[in-house]
This record gives sequence, C-alpha cells and structure tokens, in this order.
Amino acid sequence: MDKARLADALGAPSGFGQSQFALTRGNAFEAKVKADGGAELLRLAHARLDPGAEAPESAAVPDLTAQGPEGRTARTALALREATHAGGWTLLDHPMLALDVAGSLAFLEPDAVVVHPDGSWSVVEIKSFPMLDGSADPAKVGAAARQAAVYVLALEEVAARLDPAPRVRHRVLLVCPKDFSNLPAGSAVDVRKQRAVTARQLARLTRIEEIADALPEGTCFAPDRDAEELTAAVAAVPAAYAPECLSACELAFHCRDRARSAGAVTRLGRPLRAELGGLATVEEVLAAARGEAGEADDPAVAALRRAAALRAEALREAGLRDEGLREDGLREGAPACR
Repeated sequence: MDKARLADALGAPSGFGQSQFALTRGNAFEAKVKADGGAELLRLAHARLDPGAEAPESAAVPDLTAQGPEGRTARTALALREATHAGGWTLLDHPMLALDVAGSLAFLEPDAVVVHPDGSWSVVEIKSFPMLDGSADPAKVGAAARQAAVYVLALEEVAARLDPAPRVRHRVLLVCPKDFSNLPAGSAVDVRKQRAVTARQLARLTRIEEIADALPEGTCFAPDRDAEELTAAVAAVPAAYAPECLSACELAFHCRDRARSAGAVTRLGRPLRAELGGLATVEEVLAAARGEAGEADDPAVAALRRAAALRAEALREAGLRDEGLREDGLREGAPACR
C-alpha cells in the first residue's frame, strides 16, 4: 500500500522524508562522485576495500535500464553475472535488487554496487552528511550501515543463484563529503552485525498471508475509501508504536494517536516498555504503583511501589518545608510564600 497517501486520507499526514534542499544537495553530491564513469568512486573502493587489487584505470558501467522493477531486477542479476566472469572492475549505478520480506518482494535500489577483479561484490552508500577529520556522526553512520546491510542480504540472494556463488563482501563503502567541502571521502564500514540482526528480524516476521487471514472479510486499505472505513481497516492490524517509528514510517502519527488513546506505554519508548514487563498501559502502571494491582513479587511492580513511596516521601518533605517557610514569613510580617 501507499502509506503516505493512506496517512493523508486518515487525517494524520506524516511529513515523512527529506527536505527538497537535502534531496537536491544529496543528488548533486552523488552526481559528482559518479562523474567520469565513476572514476573517483572506484578509486575510493580500491583504496578502502581492496588495495591489493589492480588499480581501476578503467571500468565497465553496464546499462541497467529495463521495463518495471521486475525487469530492472532481472537486468541487474544478468549484469552482475557477466561482470563476475569478465574480471576487472565494474560499477553498477543504481541497480535494482529484490528481497523477500514476510512473503512479499521488496524492491531495493542501492546507490551503487562494485564488482571487484576477483569477482566479489561490494555495496556503496553515498550520503550527504559530512565526514569531519575522517569520522562522521555515529548515529548517521549506524543508520547507513543498517541500510547497507539490507542491500547485502539482497545481493546474497542473487549470488546464491549463481554457480559458483560469488562472495558478497560485508565491508561496504560509505562515501561522504570531506569536512566542509564537496569533495568525496570514503570509509569502509563493517556491517556483519547489522546484517545478522536484520536477517534474524526478517526470519521472525509474521507472513503477510497469516496477517491477511486474520483480517475481517472485505478489509481494504485503498486511500480513496471513506475515512471511517479506512480507520477501521487500519485498526484491524495490530500496531506497536514507539517513538522510533517517527523517523521510519509514514503512519507513525496515526499510530501514535492510537497509542495515546489506548494509554500504551510503548509510546514512551521500547526500553521503558521492556522494563515494565506485563504492564502494558499507563493505567496498569499507576495502579501497580498505588498497590491496587499486580503481584508484589513481580520485580517491575516492586520497583514501581518503591518509586511511588520515595516520591510520596519527597513530596511530604517538600510540603513540610514549604509550610515552615510560610510560618516564618507570617511571623516576620512578610507575605506568605506561595
């Protein structure tokens, strides 16, 4: 489904995505990196990922145009196979990859994929955030590594269909502007951890067929449907909103409103939700803190009651202190403290 249009139809537009200025700046930097047949990009790939290979004096840049995402995916697979057997350096500009996600194909478009002279493959991520003194913002690098790990998994599926299967490198090339200039700088990023985490998450996802089977007959998410019908359709699919969703999902604002109305503690963050054990709503948490619900031997309940007792004691002491200040003020003829 088109979640951005669906969010608009539900009355909770997300504003999700980069600003036009950021997109323009990123596209300009990417064009600079890939100019002259990707000469600078291949130089960085050679220096950061494969310094022992022959220098990339020239490289093949195959045409990957085809009809539709399925056609582009097939064309990319063919280009990868030809480049693997050809030897030398090959640059695939915006290839199209497919990855099975819970029973549905997701089409992915990396910035570039480099085929090395030994036939191995590397993912290239081009970002517009700066690399200052050889290092970049760790949070942004981590997000780029997670994104690249998905591309690595998709490439591994392509490689598995070839005989012999080429090696997909787990060190990707991250290209960013150097310092405050528009000159490209490269860094090798190991994504083995991110790849393993993503693979486990994909394996645990509920299959789309199972989700569809649990929905009421006739459920439809078409954005042109009535708002009330759409709201009921979306409510039929369980959602576990967390603040992290705001940076990754177009329906985040809608799900946040649902979480607030239900009093779900996940809206306060997943770490807090994990600490509270079986207490899923704010009302349950408050009741457990007051001693009105929950088992006393539950560690989460015991911690809540201890915290509530400490809070009450602190408020009591603050109240006595304020009362003393008011009495002193009255004795001295000063206005009562408020």
